[in-house]
Amino acid sequence: MTGIPDTKPVAEEHHSVGELVGQATEQLSQLVRQEVHLAKEELAEKGRRAGRGGGLLGAAGAVAYAGLLALAATAAAALSLTLPVWAAALIVTGVLFALAGLLAATGRAQLRRAAPPTPEETLGSVRADVEEIRERAHR
Repeated sequence: MTGIPDTKPVAEEHHSVGELVGQATEQLSQLVRQEVHLAKEELAEKGRRAGRGGGLLGAAGAVAYAGLLALAATAAAALSLTLPVWAAALIVTGVLFALAGLLAATGRAQLRRAAPPTPEETLGSVRADVEEIRERAHR
């Protein structure tokens, strides 16, 4: 043994245009299926994360609501030391409704600016695939 691997000359394979088109079609079909599968997985993961986040935000909102009710009662009790109880309660109620209106308007504006969820990684992968196909087609 001389330590040099045995190499046989590789015979060039010649394929007909029909065979090459068939292979390209099959590979493109497989590529599209893989990209669709990747997009589904990516969107499912984003959906799971959004669900967990939404649940936690909902729980935080419920606790904050209870705190706000306690704060409103405290504010009304404090104001009732200098005003009649009904006037103190009315002032606190007006402040809470004004705050709710401000929060609703801000939330609505944020929702309008929100972009639709898209599978960013898959889109990048598809763009790269299309570019690769274009380059190979021009060769």
